[in-house]
Amino acid sequence: MIEQISVQERVLLVGVSEKKTKDFEYAMEELESLAEANDFDVIGSIVQNSESNDRKTYVGKGKLDEISMYCQDQHIDVVIFNDELTPSQTRNIEEVIIDTAIMDRTRLILDIFAKRAQTKEAKLQVTISSLEYELPRLGGSYEALSRQGGSSTLRSRGGGETKLESDRRVIEAQISKYKKELKKLVLERQVQRSKRNKSDLKTVALVGYTNVGKSTLMNALLEENSEKTVYVEDMLFATLQTRVRKIELGEKKWCLLTDTVGFVDNLPHHLIKAFRSTLEEVSEADLLLHVIDSTSLHINHHKRVTLQTLQAIGVEDKPILEVYNKVDESDENYDDSKVLAISAKTGYGIERLKDEILQILYEDYKDYKLLIPYENGALLHVFNEHYETQILEHVEAGIVIQTNIPSNVAKKYKDYIVETI
Repeated sequence: MIEQISVQERVLLVGVSEKKTKDFEYAMEELESLAEANDFDVIGSIVQNSESNDRKTYVGKGKLDEISMYCQDQHIDVVIFNDELTPSQTRNIEEVIIDTAIMDRTRLILDIFAKRAQTKEAKLQVTISSLEYELPRLGGSYEALSRQGGSSTLRSRGGGETKLESDRRVIEAQISKYKKELKKLVLERQVQRSKRNKSDLKTVALVGYTNVGKSTLMNALLEENSEKTVYVEDMLFATLQTRVRKIELGEKKWCLLTDTVGFVDNLPHHLIKAFRSTLEEVSEADLLLHVIDSTSLHINHHKRVTLQTLQAIGVEDKPILEVYNKVDESDENYDDSKVLAISAKTGYGIERLKDEILQILYEDYKDYKLLIPYENGALLHVFNEHYETQILEHVEAGIVIQTNIPSNVAKKYKDYIVETI
């Protein structure tokens, strides 16, 4: 039996370096990483320096002819543009670059998400986003088509429904259908979240640029609970689904840790909108852990994109703890640094991180001395079960305990408090 060898499609990257654009070189490097994450073979790149991208062809006619010649000479299968192309730009480019697929950054990211989606919710989100991306791009080849015939049910008062109108109607119906299915899944997750909220468990969400080590950090915080560890791979958007795990921070002090999809520059608005329901876990969190790759040369850019994305999904005024990961691979010396430096891979700094999370989440917890009357002995079980508690002594009036509880619980049992420690 002859083993079939998969041949990677040959790709050319194209970008416009505008004077007002920051980090253009990095954007092109990231575009290459995105292409490789989609199993493309990047052959080269062509850059146009300009005040702004050309409204008709993105790069201008002369540069477009150059790209066309390059594609023919190098047998390019796909040309990927660094920005989202308008429908008219795409059509004009396709008229010049023949027999080569045209793709923009948005379509590339959508394709990666489609490959990575595992859960039903993630698949629905990507499908909705892809259909919304395609809807305004239905023109082009359909515009010159004559009106189609068909049964009377397909005819409008104007004499019939065009192929374009028919296809648009079908896609709009699909989007509506998938959104209804997604809404059901969202409602189910909201019910699960409300149950968690009733348990008074604190929640922490991992956020940050893609591939900074969020999933590795989650596993490090899980310690030896191997059956609860999450999938980790060194690639952009290795996973899309939201994962929630219970983490022990100290004696009878826990939190729910949520790992969400990583962010990236120019994340398509279709995706942000579609994944808004998943990212609700972030908006509901008590604390955000902003994970940063300490080895990156573009830390400030990553931080800015993450904060902008959080703002885009409506997450504001949340406490954020910055965590600098991968310090074992960094040239920087973090031994005396004031930043929270960790290595999720080696475990360096993990205990300090847990202490920081503990202090923030449980800042309203204090030690109290309580006297529990013997006739209310069942309360002792409540404190033992949920809070760090120890019996100090038995006296004639009851049992004296010391317990670490939040202010709202202390207020509830204020009649039993004999001392605040």
